[in-house]
Amino acid sequence: MADGERLVIDHVGHQGDGVAIAGGGNIYVPYTLGGETIEVAAVPGHHPDRRRLLKIEAASVERIAPFCPHFGVCGGCAIQHWDATPYRAWKRELVVTALAQAGIDCDVAPLVDAHGAGRRRITLHGRIGTHDVLKVGYAAAGAHDIIPIDRCPILDPHLNGAIEVAWAIAEPLISMGKPLDIQVTATNSGLDVDVRGSGPLSTATITRLSRIAEQHRLARLTRHGELVLMRTPPVISIGAAQVALPPGSFLQATVAGEEALAALVSDHCKRGKHIADLFCGVGPFALRLAAKSRVTAFDSDAGAVAALQKAATSTSGLKPIKAEARDLFRRPLMPQELRDYDTVVFDPPRQGAQAQVTQLAASKIPTVVAVSCNVTTFARDAKILIDGGYRIDGVTPVDQFRHTPHVELVARFRR
Repeated sequence: MADGERLVIDHVGHQGDGVAIAGGGNIYVPYTLGGETIEVAAVPGHHPDRRRLLKIEAASVERIAPFCPHFGVCGGCAIQHWDATPYRAWKRELVVTALAQAGIDCDVAPLVDAHGAGRRRITLHGRIGTHDVLKVGYAAAGAHDIIPIDRCPILDPHLNGAIEVAWAIAEPLISMGKPLDIQVTATNSGLDVDVRGSGPLSTATITRLSRIAEQHRLARLTRHGELVLMRTPPVISIGAAQVALPPGSFLQATVAGEEALAALVSDHCKRGKHIADLFCGVGPFALRLAAKSRVTAFDSDAGAVAALQKAATSTSGLKPIKAEARDLFRRPLMPQELRDYDTVVFDPPRQGAQAQVTQLAASKIPTVVAVSCNVTTFARDAKILIDGGYRIDGVTPVDQFRHTPHVELVARFRR
């Protein structure tokens, strides 16, 4: 194909790329919208159905100006160029379509906007580029390069200083020749930073990193979870509880996202007396549900489970919480173990919870509440529950990853 090919975009696909229908197949062009006439070029080394946008000859009336100077180069955001109303309709339709393709017929509620103040955790990458120049930033769109950044407008204000910290930390470590991943989380106590990829550190390097942590007033700095310096324990609020985070903890991307998901889960569980919270993490659901219900929580991350248990023990006014480390992929709770519960909540990683859901489908639990960050694996797991005799009440999509094709959802199943 010669450069300068002209295409008309038919619609926006499920990854956020514009889709043109040509030659009996689909052609995908990032950063385009339905109805636009565009000029494109081939993308060397990529799949032949991919194109690179050269020029927009006729723009959609729904096109808006992106707000970030890195948009289109940085791979973090796929959509900043689309008006909010059609964007929200498209994101809800991602859920509707995936469920329909799986043969699941249920109501899909309006999309809940949960971007809030922005992302409270990010992972920045440090690499040596051409001419031995340090780059710290996000992965490039559709490439293995790193786009150096000095600001990111989708971050929670509590992450102010995160990018400067990442540059400062990468400087003494990058000479080791290893790629760095620097995870920064905003906490009530300040920034919590975990560095991965550096390899063993010399005493001199640890001293230098400690000085950087002090200069930037970090709550904590760790390397692969091992403590370098802690000025103050990094703590977040979950309901009435204060949770001291293990290094590199998983959290929902935004505070508003966690609160929106937890509100939906709590509403679906309001009649539960004894609730099992599966894939519980540090307790975003368990610590809120325990305000009214007894909770037993399970997760494979022993550090997260310990943090949850400690927070539960030190918080007054909660019903009993028992937290247990257990790999639910290898050792799912079996039907006989589920007999003590009247409600189960599960919030697995992107791969879903097929092994656990198979056991839930064989149980007699009256109410099952599913939380998911992947509509495809959710649809697979939901079908197992429905085939096992559950009926689905409906699905609520939650958008905490605004400007991307990622969508969370919450659903309730009942016998």
